[in-house]
Amino acid sequence: MKKIVIVLSLIISHFTVEAQVKIPETSPKAIVKQVVGLTDVEIVYSRPSARGRAVYGNLVPFGQLWRTGANDNSTISFSDDVVINGKTLKKGKYALYTIPNIQSWEVIFYTKTDNWGTPKEFDESKVALKTSVKEEALPKPVETFTLAINNLDSSSATLDISWENSYVSLKFEVPTKKLAIASIEKTLAGPSPEEYYTAAQYYYQSNSDIEKGRAYIDKAVELSKAVPFYYLRLKSLIQAKQGDKKGAIETAKWSISASEAAGNKEYVEMNKASIEEWSRS
Repeated sequence: MKKIVIVLSLIISHFTVEAQVKIPETSPKAIVKQVVGLTDVEIVYSRPSARGRAVYGNLVPFGQLWRTGANDNSTISFSDDVVINGKTLKKGKYALYTIPNIQSWEVIFYTKTDNWGTPKEFDESKVALKTSVKEEALPKPVETFTLAINNLDSSSATLDISWENSYVSLKFEVPTKKLAIASIEKTLAGPSPEEYYTAAQYYYQSNSDIEKGRAYIDKAVELSKAVPFYYLRLKSLIQAKQGDKKGAIETAKWSISASEAAGNKEYVEMNKASIEEWSRS
């Protein structure tokens, strides 16, 4: 009898762990991803529905801070700095809060994004940007709360909020021209020292074309205004692999000086050990 009870207990325990009741969320989560010019924008939020209720002035009181959605924070992320009404909002992720009113809304980008709803204590120092936007009446009611990125061109878009009979549209500008020019100039200028270093590192570590690896590390050193100690370390290793122990020792000594200047004791010791090894061979 005792064995039967134990077996039944194990079966029930297994069923409890494995079984999960699934029902639709009252306010389902949505993710909006949009590229504006060259800037990635992402919104994550939960979408409540009116379901016959009066929304603004009732479910969402006028003049009070609102989570701008349901459940945990509605968030918006920008991969680059953007400009809103002449103010710069740094790239990053923000909680999106609003204060709805009849004729205009306050829109707030808040740096702390892990609140459930609104913060227990609102901290003005965490307000990255605050601005106002005109409220417009919709010709047809929107049943489910909606955040969207609309009115796209190469340098701007709008963050649109619509629910019930209300609509607000906040324009933001993205640095497309700056990013495009930087990309063009970088491409036309050719590979950077770090890219040459990375290529050389691959050829060394993969035991493939060591001569090509040497050419790339030499180029990385040549293009660097202040040659990093790890560039020199890699060059010494490549020289040693080529059989140029004398050259490897001289480069390793240079790497020691650079490592000491950078305060990197580990590279100092590695270079000293290599010099000792190469001196014996």
